[in-house]
Amino acid sequence: MTDEVGVITGDLTVATELGPRQVRVWVQYTGAEEWYEVTGSPLPVPDAADTGMRLHQAIVAAAATGLPTGLTSAALPI
Repeated sequence: MTDEVGVITGDLTVATELGPRQVRVWVQYTGAEEWYEVTGSPLPVPDAADTGMRLHQAIVAAAATGLPTGLTSAALPI
């Protein structure tokens, strides 16, 4: 789910940007130029997220299963 265009599905690319205490998440149709911020982004970084890669992998896994209401801390199994 994105605020800009609503639900998008298909072959997507996920990008994350780890900040001091939050992570921003964008998706795009693979090969497209437009990026859309995922609903719920930025998200506070969980204390257990000791590395950016671990957090990125958790976000990609959550997106692969679907985030129909957007991104929440509960969607990240870390």
